[in-house]
Amino acid sequence: MHTILASKVVGISELKSNPAAILSAAAVEPVAILNRNKPAGYIISPEVWEALADHLEDIELQAIAAERLSDGAQAIQVSLDEL
Repeated sequence: MHTILASKVVGISELKSNPAAILSAAAVEPVAILNRNKPAGYIISPEVWEALADHLEDIELQAIAAERLSDGAQAIQVSLDEL
């Protein structure tokens, strides 16, 4: 059993026959694309993609900061004016 992470679902043949309608629906919420009743992909709006990319970048930067803080070196405080 495959988990579908969208409330709207369309078959791949429907995507082929009317892609504009599917893209329009994806502007409101993610759309799962099924191939033989299995998720083949998702269509999301550019705004959702940008938010996901920003969130992933924040997670990566947080991991870098945590690694640098845990290296045993003493933290140096600076002000924005000094930078």
